[in-house]
Amino acid sequence: MPTYVVVGRNQRTNQPVNTQREAANREELEAMLRREQVTVVSVREKGRDIALPKLVGGKVSSKELAIFTRQFSVMIDAGLPLVQCLEILATQQDKNKYFKQVLTQVRTDVETGSTLSESMAKHPKVFDNLYTNMVAAGETGGILDTILQRLATFIEKIVKLRSDVISALIYPSAVIVLAVAVIAVIMVVVIPAFRNIFEGLLGPGERLPLPTEIVIAISSFMASYWWLLLGIIVAIALIIRSYYKTPGGRFQIDRLMLKIPVIGDILLKIAVARFSRTLATLLSSGVPILESLDITARTAGNVIVGNAIIRVRSSIEQGQTIVEPLKASGVFPSMVCQMIGVGEQTGALDAMLSKIADFYELEVDAAIANLLTLIEPIMIGFLGITIGSIVIAMYLPLFALVGKLAGR
Repeated sequence: MPTYVVVGRNQRTNQPVNTQREAANREELEAMLRREQVTVVSVREKGRDIALPKLVGGKVSSKELAIFTRQFSVMIDAGLPLVQCLEILATQQDKNKYFKQVLTQVRTDVETGSTLSESMAKHPKVFDNLYTNMVAAGETGGILDTILQRLATFIEKIVKLRSDVISALIYPSAVIVLAVAVIAVIMVVVIPAFRNIFEGLLGPGERLPLPTEIVIAISSFMASYWWLLLGIIVAIALIIRSYYKTPGGRFQIDRLMLKIPVIGDILLKIAVARFSRTLATLLSSGVPILESLDITARTAGNVIVGNAIIRVRSSIEQGQTIVEPLKASGVFPSMVCQMIGVGEQTGALDAMLSKIADFYELEVDAAIANLLTLIEPIMIGFLGITIGSIVIAMYLPLFALVGKLAGR
């Protein structure tokens, strides 16, 4: 008779089951396990080789991960076996072959006796430390469906926050690009035509007005050395990007970004909302506070905020409360520190952190709306002054010429 490797959980003792059973077929094996009140997670015939697909390069977006997690939680809640859930979800990933291969390997590892969190941890590009630690907490506590629901909600809120910020930046970015394009066309195409006209109208020893000469000089430089300007812009972008990848560079740039008026305030609110949401989700899922803070620091998105969280973690290791190091960091607003202090004293830190996250996500929306209201008149004024100055500079010689004709 064939031997089967069984992974599951005993309903009476709530203990994990990882054993081998002999049975004539799967139907006989399932009947045997039902009598023993074992909930089956996976069954595999021993000795049968499992061919793993070769992973190719790819990426899984946060939106795809959120949809997967939400569907996974619903299936687990409905009582479907873990391996069957992973198999169904893998077959649905037709648009993302890489994600499909990852889920197939996770299902295979679970079939061979690994836990779900261990199987997911082998794919850090898809399932980060936060994800795998929460899944591990869900497996240990027997509340995997609840943990997956929290994870799905967390990822959806982070995706929404990110999409709100990106959506808000689209309009000013589009206006800036359009403004630069319009000014470039005027300087490279229109101004040279005026220059040729002026050269034909000038008499011996006559010079153009100073503003006109400045505009023509800038236009000539841009027309002749546009490639140099483009190269300088690309070089500066690459230098900043390379510098940001260094620890010191990232620290300096993140600190500078937080000090920029209006923008720095928005970035800080985003970081506080992300910190609160991440820590609340981890704590409510049963992940220890030190490990939760370690994960939160790595996913803060800003090295200044991340360093502050690491200092909080070190202080807690030494027996202090979470509030005092938060205040000492000088990064977190006093209201956040006070609310966390209340949550810590009442034993409802995760609930208080969730309220802070909700509040600051609304604050981010309001701050972005105010920023757009401020940017619009500034950009309109900048465009008006720039283009108006160019037009006036080009018309000054015509005014002088009309004055000469009138004097004759």
